[in-house]
Amino acid sequence: MKIGITCYPTYGGSGVVATELGIELAAAGHQVHFITYSQPFRLTGREHGIYYHEVPVSNYPLFEYPPYDLALATRLSEVAAYYKLDLLHVHYAIPHSISAYLARQMLAERNHRLPFVTTLHGTDITLVGMDHSYLPITRFGIDQSDGVTAISNYLREKTVQEFRVKREVEVIPNFVNCDVYTPLSDEARREGRAQFAQTGEKILLHLSNFRPVKRAVDVVDIFARVAQAIPARLLLIGDGPDRSQAEWLARRLKIQDRIHFLGKQAGVSDLLPLADLMLMPSELESFGLAALESMACCVPAIATAVGGVPELIEDGVNGRLFAIGDIDGMAQAAIELLGDNARYAAMAAAARQTAQKRYCASKIIPQYEAYYERVLNRGAAS
Repeated sequence: MKIGITCYPTYGGSGVVATELGIELAAAGHQVHFITYSQPFRLTGREHGIYYHEVPVSNYPLFEYPPYDLALATRLSEVAAYYKLDLLHVHYAIPHSISAYLARQMLAERNHRLPFVTTLHGTDITLVGMDHSYLPITRFGIDQSDGVTAISNYLREKTVQEFRVKREVEVIPNFVNCDVYTPLSDEARREGRAQFAQTGEKILLHLSNFRPVKRAVDVVDIFARVAQAIPARLLLIGDGPDRSQAEWLARRLKIQDRIHFLGKQAGVSDLLPLADLMLMPSELESFGLAALESMACCVPAIATAVGGVPELIEDGVNGRLFAIGDIDGMAQAAIELLGDNARYAAMAAAARQTAQKRYCASKIIPQYEAYYERVLNRGAAS
């Protein structure tokens, strides 16, 4: 198949999943075309079977805000026509599903059929879509899609309940390449950890876009309590609006020398297996991709029992779950787990097993391929 993919190419879950999906589809022999305003950060530009098409946006004095959605629709229709795409797969409903709808309508005038699939990722439904100024257009984009997927049962139920959409929503969860996100050998892990911690120190890690919903300040608070009890270091991967608050709190608590702010990192698969625990105290997660990636590396997560996270993490088995803001509980759980080698080893093994059995790319990519085929066959029949 020739597949066009549109996403936000930024440091967030929807862009990561869309990019990894494109990489896996290309590896499976499909031709993949990314169409967005900048190259997704996890693409190197050297992947076989992957092409990138920039969406240029004009800045006319008449426009106070450049009309990206219209520029995207135009570029989608152009790329689809030039490269004879079979379908589009857009990630995040607004504005991508609307742009795909416009592109489909433009091409229909030229007898070119271009179905599109919309994948819902979370905040496009729970935050943007619930804004009354966007709710009708979000519902329209979903209903006009030729196929709709959601990354968790929680998100599907939320979408149906709040938007009362007509289009059936299929759950295809996020995934991880279990051959890339994998534990390191003892020697490689020891060498990697030496960059950040001394022998005997534990390493805790947080990975996010540092938006308020990720509660990065809670991460620093949790770590401060852990560091009082055991020798430990904290790796913070990512960047965003709450990074400065996290840095300020680290200095106020006088633990800044124990925290490494690593910023945005393309190769997180090299860093995750160095950690002992992942901290994910989010206010809301429709799935919890960062936790899954760490779990695949045998790193259990301590997270909040919100959204779709309980579908991924079974409390006490492959990770721990707590209420939002329960800093003391999460810190105590981390201290206890890191002090009990047998329990930690069992939980780490269970975390990896969960990723392998349910969320490896080898299990999820065929689900997308089968879904594409159903959408194409349905359209051909109609």
